[in-house]
Amino acid sequence: MTFRWCWNVERGDARCVNRHDRLLAVLVAVCWGLNFPAIHLSLAQFPPFFLVALRFALIALPTVLLVRRPAVPWRWLLLYGSGFGVLQFVFLYWAMSAGMPTGLASLVLQSSAPFTVVLAAALLRERLTARQGLGALVAVTGLAGIALHRAGVDGGATLVPVLLTLCGGLGWAFGNLGNRLAVREAPGESFRLLLWMSVVPPLPMLALSLGVEGPRRIADSFAGLGTRTGLLALGGLAFTVLVATLLGSGLWTALMSRNASSVVAPFSMLVPVVGIASSWLLLRESTAPAELAWGALVVAGVLLGSLQRGSRRQSRAATRADAIAATPSPRPVSPSPSVVVADTDTGAPAADERAASASARR
Repeated sequence: MTFRWCWNVERGDARCVNRHDRLLAVLVAVCWGLNFPAIHLSLAQFPPFFLVALRFALIALPTVLLVRRPAVPWRWLLLYGSGFGVLQFVFLYWAMSAGMPTGLASLVLQSSAPFTVVLAAALLRERLTARQGLGALVAVTGLAGIALHRAGVDGGATLVPVLLTLCGGLGWAFGNLGNRLAVREAPGESFRLLLWMSVVPPLPMLALSLGVEGPRRIADSFAGLGTRTGLLALGGLAFTVLVATLLGSGLWTALMSRNASSVVAPFSMLVPVVGIASSWLLLRESTAPAELAWGALVVAGVLLGSLQRGSRRQSRAATRADAIAATPSPRPVSPSPSVVVADTDTGAPAADERAASASARR
């Protein structure tokens, strides 16, 4: 039996993430961190824009044929797919093909965390605490330090890939908001929402690829798939589709659906830890000490924004509740108005219970 505790706040948003969801968020960070070396391997064979189209087409085709569309307005589905699927990856793949180091890309892309916090407060009216605001400011300072360092390397030629990656982080943030709004319309349909989000990118990305990269370059990318480079590219593509997109993004969508965007988004900052380490181990790619130092500041800012003051008070409240539960009482005991037992799990909750819980959080 597991007790999960959360603080009541305005508009029903939870100001904490329970232990189970924290572990899932860490798993997503590992999947997405390893995804950057996988993308690097795929870009060695395929042009970037076509690779984005191919990545999502492999999910979109069976989705359209086999999966019923979730009952959400098209505008939220298009916002989710355009931000998360198109804008994020068109800029990320473009940046990496233009020379953005793999490990550094995993760090700079996490600018989506402060972007999401600010956009959620401005557009969704999610409450922004002083600690979250300070954390976002510290993270942005670290990102600015990385950009300034890159501006001084090779006459500033390496700055453009950093700016492209920042645009990808902004696209991811808009995708987070689209997901949040879509789930409000259809609680409990997170995974189907993810699958149908993948229907949005293929056609615009294929059109962009045909216009920019050209049919000949696309056709040439299918030559040599049996070589070592081609096989590694296919393996990287398989990892991106099955692990990073379906598993990682599926879990992320579920986390965003039952927690406030501004609380979940900072966990994405664990991705560069895996991304930088795996790029060093697998690709022998090193990151400059100055960039690591600025990156540590980014991670510190996100941790500052994600850890809430209420956690210690929650622990004390849980301790008091355990003591009350262990002592027979002649009358019902009402919880403190500032503490709410979110639920008591003895197994997988029923679908209607999950929907009611999601509705209450709104």
